[in-house]
Amino acid sequence: MAAHRMQAERVLLPFDRRSKRLGLNLDRLRPRAGEVISHGIGQYWGKVLSRPTLRVVQALEQRYAVNVVVMEMCDQDHIDAYYEPFEQIKAEGLDALIITGANVTHPDLSQEAFWEPLIEVVDWASKNVTSILCSCLATHAVMQFHHGQARTARGEGKLWGVFEHSVMDRSHPLVNDVNTQFDVPHSRFNQISRGQFDAAGVRVLVESEEAGVHLAVSKDGLRVVYFQGHPEYDTISLLKEYKREVMSYAAGRRKDYPPFPENYFSLREQAIFNEYRDRLEAAQSEKSELPEFPEYLIDSTLHNTWHDTAEAVIGNWIGLVYQVTNKDRRIPFMEGVDPDNPLALT
Repeated sequence: MAAHRMQAERVLLPFDRRSKRLGLNLDRLRPRAGEVISHGIGQYWGKVLSRPTLRVVQALEQRYAVNVVVMEMCDQDHIDAYYEPFEQIKAEGLDALIITGANVTHPDLSQEAFWEPLIEVVDWASKNVTSILCSCLATHAVMQFHHGQARTARGEGKLWGVFEHSVMDRSHPLVNDVNTQFDVPHSRFNQISRGQFDAAGVRVLVESEEAGVHLAVSKDGLRVVYFQGHPEYDTISLLKEYKREVMSYAAGRRKDYPPFPENYFSLREQAIFNEYRDRLEAAQSEKSELPEFPEYLIDSTLHNTWHDTAEAVIGNWIGLVYQVTNKDRRIPFMEGVDPDNPLALT
């Protein structure tokens, strides 16, 4: 096992040497054997972050502190091919930083192992990077340590499914030429409320009556962009989550049978899964072999009602960064740009 562990005190950053695009992992660093680090959300960002002149890093909060990283089940060749030290990233500079989420174990995010390293990364980026994009849990973390607004548990239980949203501020260029109403997937037990965003002086751009705030931006208009939903989800992401929960129930790790994600499965698809539940529980009762989960009947019929708008928003973000960032990546803005109002918004 020692051959698969990396030394402590080294920060790892996945780096695609062929495309010259970066993806920073704060400490996601526990892939299964043979698994590519930049999968899932990384594939999504990789599709939209295609400007060759911008250097964008993706950071994922995970289970280990940045400066005391242990990599398991990943050989040295993979580390050498896809990772760079954080100190090198700081020395070379960045145009933009994306911070995505993690599975957490504490209600208070400040108790998580990634907390102090995340503060270090965000504090550096706040001074040296043109714009930071926070996704879901990262939004909750940054709102807590930058604005003192701690997330709260949803009294209604988990918010899970696809929900309709409306653009609340049509004047901001992040939502330029974007549908004024569109869907966004959500999957979370906690929230930052509209009142908390307002109290922090954060500008809300997109909101849902059911799901709350989805998209917001720092008072200056660009330096920090907050997503509370999951616009990066693939068509089958919620299906995979539903399967995971059903399998947890089948294995006895979950007491109740999981509900359907809201506004996601059609009536036909729900009927297929209801029939599967009957067969699963019958097999459990008879102590016989469990039936195969019928995702093969579902995955080609699901609809995606959010991707185009999500890509448009990310495209706008990259375009705005491109307009104001300095040619020297160690300097966040070109000469004449006001860091407190980089987009010259009125």
